Amino acid sequence: MRLSRYFLPVLKETPAEAQIASHRYMLRAGMIKQAAAGIYSWLPLGWRVLKRIEDIVHQEQQRAGHIPMLMPTIQSADLWRESGRYDAYGPEMLRITDRHDRDMLFGPTNEEMITDIFRSHVSSYRDLPLTLYHIQWKFRDEVRPRFGVMRGREFYMKDGYNFDVDRDAALHAYNRHMVTYLRSYERMGLKAIPMRADSGPIGGDNTHEFLLLADTGESEVFYDSAILELELGDRAIDFDSVEQCQAICDEWTAPYARTDETHDPALFDQVPEDRRRQSRGIEVGQIFYFGTKYSEAMGARVTNKDGEVVPVHMGSHGIGVSRLVGAIIEANHDDKGIIWPEQVTPFHCGIVNLRQGDGDCDAACERIEAALVEKGLDPLYDDRDTRAGGKFATMDLIGLPWRITVGPRGLQNGVVELTSRRTGESEEMSIDAAIDRIGQIYAAA
Repeated sequence: MRLSRYFLPVLKETPAEAQIASHRYMLRAGMIKQAAAGIYSWLPLGWRVLKRIEDIVHQEQQRAGHIPMLMPTIQSADLWRESGRYDAYGPEMLRITDRHDRDMLFGPTNEEMITDIFRSHVSSYRDLPLTLYHIQWKFRDEVRPRFGVMRGREFYMKDGYNFDVDRDAALHAYNRHMVTYLRSYERMGLKAIPMRADSGPIGGDNTHEFLLLADTGESEVFYDSAILELELGDRAIDFDSVEQCQAICDEWTAPYARTDETHDPALFDQVPEDRRRQSRGIEVGQIFYFGTKYSEAMGARVTNKDGEVVPVHMGSHGIGVSRLVGAIIEANHDDKGIIWPEQVTPFHCGIVNLRQGDGDCDAACERIEAALVEKGLDPLYDDRDTRAGGKFATMDLIGLPWRITVGPRGLQNGVVELTSRRTGESEEMSIDAAIDRIGQIYAAA
């Protein structure tokens, strides 16, 4: 992509309403524009990051055997009355009356709708286990939307729902989701800690939140620092194996990790003192097992192996896709701008031409761009006729992990400069060597 042809409305000044780093940098980097309180347009750069995250979520859900679909944003209030949640949910639900005076709502979640779909088509244990999920816009009418996409009213979310014949099978689904979430966050370059949490209006006894440590987090968290050393890495996982999924969940839930809502000081005191940590965290996902709460209320039943008609056991599992964009920035930035992990960066590499219009510089940049595209990568080539300082400032602000700088002096010596956004370290090398290095970095990412 040529920057001269791209829509990147960067701002020099920080808007007054932006209080935290992610909000400041998303506005300044031209990623979002506020349409109304807590509602944002996703501009091209922000949309690219959103799609990178969404792709990882889809890949890991389907790796575990979960099936994608799409449900509508507008739902009938009648389904929510069946479950008993229409009046109980509170003012966060945006209630609507259509032209025929039917009560509708802009869905904050989809337990009722997915249960209705299930009960219409599944009646036997032979069709189980089943997990359906979608990634869709939601709306919750926050009383004080703030912090940009971190606490907006409209947000992009993956929500999935498992249906199982009994409790044991449903708890395996719960564990399977925990493993898929750990893999997803790790692939995004994040350390998300599963913490015992409160179920809130979703309901159920078993629930874990996944939190990223950040000073601007909305939750106070207490944890054993040993959990930060855990990694899935490239280990092979059989998602059908009850034993393997349980072992991974045991590994990640054995160290103490809880939000302030479920914190137990007596248990925390049993953690070795040098490993006790108190911090703040940003919630980026949550998994629930709530048994037969919705299936009993809404008549979602199957015939089991013994011929008995029983309510299915269910759980729901959410990842805040749009919130993750802000959370990643909170965990990866400096005073110059964003520092994207390679796994979710909007463009894999920036190319800066220090002397636009110079034949040798233009040809070298075009050669680098074409070679990176041939490797399946998306470079952003700053081909604007503007000063070098402005080009560097833009690249630092938007946070691409790697930058190749091409100038006439370097080309005379047969080299370009490869710079890491995270460390700030630069190295001179040949054009071919720079292209190969970028290719190797992303092959390993």
